[in-house]
Amino acid sequence: ALVGQTLTDKQPDQNTFLIWRGGSPADFELKLQFKLTGYNSGVQFRSIELPDIKWAMKGYQADMDGQQQYTGQIYEERGRGFLAMRGMFSYIGEGKKAAQVSGLGASGDELKSIIKSEDWNELHLICRGNLIIQMLNGRVTSMLIDDDTAGRKMDGLLGIQVHKGPPMKIEVRNIRLKTL
Repeated sequence: ALVGQTLTDKQPDQNTFLIWRGGSPADFELKLQFKLTGYNSGVQFRSIELPDIKWAMKGYQADMDGQQQYTGQIYEERGRGFLAMRGMFSYIGEGKKAAQVSGLGASGDELKSIIKSEDWNELHLICRGNLIIQMLNGRVTSMLIDDDTAGRKMDGLLGIQVHKGPPMKIEVRNIRLKTL
């Protein structure tokens, strides 16, 4: 497994990412297993590396946290913030903010029960055009249609986040990427 960890006395200056340099996927499926112990992490996709801050990224993120408050949602790091909460299908129109359109048949709290705290979970991302689907352990947890041409990214880098703050450890294994 790839492992990223922070300790109380060993902190990055800001959120830091292990960045995959093997391409800039546009339409793809990404599957991986992760185990998060502690604070917060995420998997970046269709993202860019910030030129003025070493190892920092901006873009979509499959969010996760130790309290399971954000795990399963779609977030945009250093961008538009929360885009699709767990249990929701969201839409972003041209120049607009994310609007929750409908539920996905299970509430965020119901979907929280499928997340294995401090154990291995399966993340499955499907990105095709302006549609993003996030699944955890075989269940759709959030969906997004992003029609904001100025704000969205249609391709970009992948990365794994080490979050500044309280101690955390992210482990990722069995990473599989399929371009569509």
